[in-house]
Amino acid sequence: MPTALPVAVQTVKLSSGPQKTVFYPQVTGMRNKEIQKAMNRAIAYQTQQLINLQVGNMPTTVEEMEGSYEIKNNQREVLSVSLSNYTYHFHAAHGMTFIKSLTFDWQKGKLYQLKDLFKPGSDYVKRLSDLIRIQIQQRDIQLLNDFTAIQPNQDFYIADKALIIYFQLYEITPYVFGFPMFPISVYSLQDIIDENGPLARMAVNN
Repeated sequence: MPTALPVAVQTVKLSSGPQKTVFYPQVTGMRNKEIQKAMNRAIAYQTQQLINLQVGNMPTTVEEMEGSYEIKNNQREVLSVSLSNYTYHFHAAHGMTFIKSLTFDWQKGKLYQLKDLFKPGSDYVKRLSDLIRIQIQQRDIQLLNDFTAIQPNQDFYIADKALIIYFQLYEITPYVFGFPMFPISVYSLQDIIDENGPLARMAVNN
């Protein structure tokens, strides 16, 4: 496989006051400007969706908002980025954070949903849920309710040779636990992953 260099990423800042600042990434320097524009629009849109979610989540005044991002994967023509937004509302018991992730194939200009990573018709929900259930037991994670299964569009990102499935605060665990994250090796999914998708690319041993 020819070496694919990482895409260049620059940081954009949104601010409406000293305690209300959101940073998010934008890709730059790509040869295909249409794909670059589409990726940047998707990132900016998700950033705004997080802001809208936080502002509309409670009727009280926003006292503090802090948005940031992490590049989880930037290799083999796959960019996976997580966007986080922490917001504190006036008189709230504590602030609230949401994390949303976007995974792109920057050659095809494709934004992936979880189902797109797997072969059509494969029962990826059951496979991932079974692997997560094992981790819950091994790590003795305290749940709010019995774990049944992930959602077909469960939050995820790619980090090198692992698919990370994660849940929002309060989704399956108490707030104090933080974000439950479950790394799953691509090698444990090789029989169901799309052979032309990003997970197959990550699984190549070079």
